[in-house]
Amino acid sequence: MGSLTPPVPEPRRRNRGGTLRRVSHPFRAQREKPLIHLTDHGTALIVNPALYAPPQRDRGWGTFIEGFVRANEAALARLDCRLEVAAESFGAAVRIHPGGHTGAVPLRSAQSRAVVGGLVVRPRFEWAGVGRVLRETGWAAAPEFLDMPLVPGSGREVPPWVLAAPVIGRLGELLRSARRGYQDKVDDLRMPRGRILWPEYSGRRLNTGRWESLPCRYPDLSSDPKLRRWIRWGLERVRTDLVTAGGRDPLALALAREATRLAQSIAEAPLFPSRHDLQKVERVDALFSAALGRGLQALGWLVDERGLGGGREMDGLAWTLRLDRLWELYVTAQLAQQARITGGQLFAGHRGQTIFPLRWDDPGIRSMGHLSPDIVMRRQDELLIYDAKYKAHLAELDASGWARMTDAWRESHRADVHQALAYAALFECRKVTTTLVYPLRPVTFEALRLRGRDVASAELLHGGRQLTLRLQGLPFGTPSRSGG
Repeated sequence: MGSLTPPVPEPRRRNRGGTLRRVSHPFRAQREKPLIHLTDHGTALIVNPALYAPPQRDRGWGTFIEGFVRANEAALARLDCRLEVAAESFGAAVRIHPGGHTGAVPLRSAQSRAVVGGLVVRPRFEWAGVGRVLRETGWAAAPEFLDMPLVPGSGREVPPWVLAAPVIGRLGELLRSARRGYQDKVDDLRMPRGRILWPEYSGRRLNTGRWESLPCRYPDLSSDPKLRRWIRWGLERVRTDLVTAGGRDPLALALAREATRLAQSIAEAPLFPSRHDLQKVERVDALFSAALGRGLQALGWLVDERGLGGGREMDGLAWTLRLDRLWELYVTAQLAQQARITGGQLFAGHRGQTIFPLRWDDPGIRSMGHLSPDIVMRRQDELLIYDAKYKAHLAELDASGWARMTDAWRESHRADVHQALAYAALFECRKVTTTLVYPLRPVTFEALRLRGRDVASAELLHGGRQLTLRLQGLPFGTPSRSGG
């Protein structure tokens, strides 16, 4: 039953002409900008035109559908999302198809191009699973911050450690490169800086043919003692956010301890850096030091109150994280442990150790330049090839069977198998095992492992070679107890 109290009419005042006008309440809450939620590789979502375009008679997009696509397709592409315009029974519709990234980007109006909403793509293995994998890999696949406006409402959607970890990493890198007190630095540069040492240049560089190398003497601003105080302020600010917003989350607490450790290594008192001070150092010195530039940018986010997630700010930074890359690094870390135990020799594709160039007879029509398995392990007389696939094929095969898989799933799985067989042909070895490694939820992995279905194998004997093809599942975020 509704309330019996009659509604209170909004206050009105008279204009000079005697007509009544509505008075807006100074403390009236503003309508929050919409935040769309999707899941990586999940179901597409139809965008509501009323949120991003002016009202139309048919409640559709009208002539603004192309404007919405143009305004947002570049940002969505950075998040590996695809826009599709299709005809539906109710008229033209815009769908957003999520891909293999997690993160957040702003969405713009089809008419004004102003930010009127946001999109967050959640990981299908939950934030906690991604956090465990990031920790296992030493945060090697840290999120990439995007040069975009803040994402409305995302500050309370993303756990604080997702974005706080890269900030702590940048400040730690900056701290290691910063030294106490000003000092002059002499270095050979391609771009002039400070004072060029002309006697040194004319006497030694020109005579030896190194005319492009300019000996310069300049003040090393990264050694400014204020910089260490700024770093300490930034670390303490992030630690406060992690403790306040992270609660009992073990990852947030671990990062808070790391921020505390770094802050305590700085004897100087913390100092709040003004935006003017940061910009001054950026203009003069940051171009010559990657660590300084990245660290100053992280400090700028904190100064500007940009949301690092967890609830202090409503809005958050735009960012993206490649989950296929994260899965590859995680599988590599798991296999590296096995290699140490079994005495195997491991080669990783992301380090450029497994590249096989393809030499085309007509370079003008070549399709790809090389093949590169994700992981290769040599163990005695056996060669093991692993390709990490951030897909749900193994779980789908177990749940539905091959006959009930969709045509798209089947084609994708066939492509994976053909790729694995192509990798096996690269090596001259009598016994080769090539494995496609798929992620599974820990509960699904345990269920399959107890039934002996976490690994499926097929053997092929050809030309005196023994080739084994395996489909293997690993729990996403929980180290496997099964052998390699």
